[in-house]
Amino acid sequence: MTKILINTIYRATEGEGVQLGSPQIFIRFQGCAIGCVNCDSKDTWEFKPEAAMEMEAVLAKVDELASEGRWPLRRVSITGGDPLHPQHVPALMELMIDLKLKGYWINLEAAGSRIVDDVFKAADFISFDFKTPSTGVRTSLELLARFIREYGHKGQIKAVIADNADFGAAFEARRQIDEQVGAHPIPWVLTPCFSPGEKMPLKRFQEVMKLNEDWGAPFRVIGQQHKWLYGADAKNV
Repeated sequence: MTKILINTIYRATEGEGVQLGSPQIFIRFQGCAIGCVNCDSKDTWEFKPEAAMEMEAVLAKVDELASEGRWPLRRVSITGGDPLHPQHVPALMELMIDLKLKGYWINLEAAGSRIVDDVFKAADFISFDFKTPSTGVRTSLELLARFIREYGHKGQIKAVIADNADFGAAFEARRQIDEQVGAHPIPWVLTPCFSPGEKMPLKRFQEVMKLNEDWGAPFRVIGQQHKWLYGADAKNV
């Protein structure tokens, strides 16, 4: 019987990116080896055996949460942790197939470290990270270009921006990618960093918007709505 390492499953409204404002069921995987310095979900890093859930229990929880309102939700967001870590992929693929058979629309949060074709083909929407310098992690531009060429029709590029260096890195990445694949309509989304324990970073948000305006508006600047509403440390919101 298939088991999956799960941190939590909860019902909430999407707080960032172009799906902002869409109520969904979130399935958060437990286990990530990427190690972003400014990660706001470090509790998901460890691969905990005690976090294992039976596939049937995961699907039952999704159905239960989807039916809580007056009208059932049909959108699921798979996040982490890193659901695309090789340890997770077999169970992830099985989960996505079962969810699709039940009629769910699936959003996949991808850390930008790998492309798994079977998984990406099954997803309805993919949010693919570009890791900026403040994360301490590097995104391969070759991988980013491949994602845009093959899956850009159903995705977004998302980058967390802490300072001018992060903005400059995102701008240069977009310039190089546009040279490789040509101008592409995929949204590039900048999210001003909103770290755990921090108050609403209004100045940072304003600075990122101003940078985007000054540099020809190549990005969409979209903040983390759930953190504005509930604070930077709140979980499952």
